[in-house]
Amino acid sequence: MRIAGLLLAAGAGRRWGEPKALVRDEHGPWLLQAVSALAEGGCDTLTVVVGAAVVGPTEMLREEHADEVQIVVAHDWSEGMGASLRAGLAALDADVAVVSLVDVPDVGGDVVRRLLDAPVDAGTLRRATYLGEPGHPVVIGRAHWSGISAVATGDRGARDYLAEHPAELVECGDLATGVDRDVPP
Repeated sequence: MRIAGLLLAAGAGRRWGEPKALVRDEHGPWLLQAVSALAEGGCDTLTVVVGAAVVGPTEMLREEHADEVQIVVAHDWSEGMGASLRAGLAALDADVAVVSLVDVPDVGGDVVRRLLDAPVDAGTLRRATYLGEPGHPVVIGRAHWSGISAVATGDRGARDYLAEHPAELVECGDLATGVDRDVPP
């Protein structure tokens, strides 16, 4: 099984005040932290979807990860997360995708590893939870990609698909908060 790490980082970050692909904290750029989490967690390939900000994130990725990361531009990024997810899934050459977001900076490789501890295949649908609340990353086998792409609109991403096709839940609250950071502290 080829496992692709898919990082969604295309949004404008309107509530934050800038694209979150450009945000830094005391640990460095969120973009690089998220890519490292996917790599350290066991993903065979890495794909980052950009959109609102292309040049800055692309330069950062090329400087730090050279040829290790495939960069996909979601030209319709302003439609919402669904557009980024569709663009990313369409670009993958893998059996399974580990989908994560750039704005969950405390999610590290240990969370991704836990999600991949159990065997995965094209039918896998698995999701991290934090104190019982579903979050990211989400492990999605190829058998689900077309169904997800068909319903991924606006900022709902795979939410509607996951409501109809319940994922295996993996508690990760002891490893991270999984908090999606939408506004500056």
